[in-house]
Amino acid sequence: MKKNWLIVDDSKVIRGIARGILHDLGFETDEAEDGKEALAACAKKMPDAVLLDWNMPVMNGIEFLKELRAMPGGKTPKVFFCTTENDMSHITQALETGADEFIMKPFDAEILSSKVALQGLA
Repeated sequence: MKKNWLIVDDSKVIRGIARGILHDLGFETDEAEDGKEALAACAKKMPDAVLLDWNMPVMNGIEFLKELRAMPGGKTPKVFFCTTENDMSHITQALETGADEFIMKPFDAEILSSKVALQGLA
């Protein structure tokens, strides 16, 4: 059975790029435009992994991650923060909140596939 990713980003372009790369790697994907929409998706079907933007309207990535990790089964998905926020304080905050990996935008297939392999999802 294919692993399922939830792509959470307010940019339709970024979601499309990530979806294409993840499909090429053999994954299924679902999408959400913000953290609140993503939580609703997780309540319906917990993904195997989440590609998560930081800056989004309604609910940002850190708020979503805190809520996800508190949900039943919410400690299971691998969470890949994918953002332009690349200073050490943001990276530290993401990892301390429960992220498994940090990817800087812009990213490409090589970067994403290597991070996926590092987390044992390939």
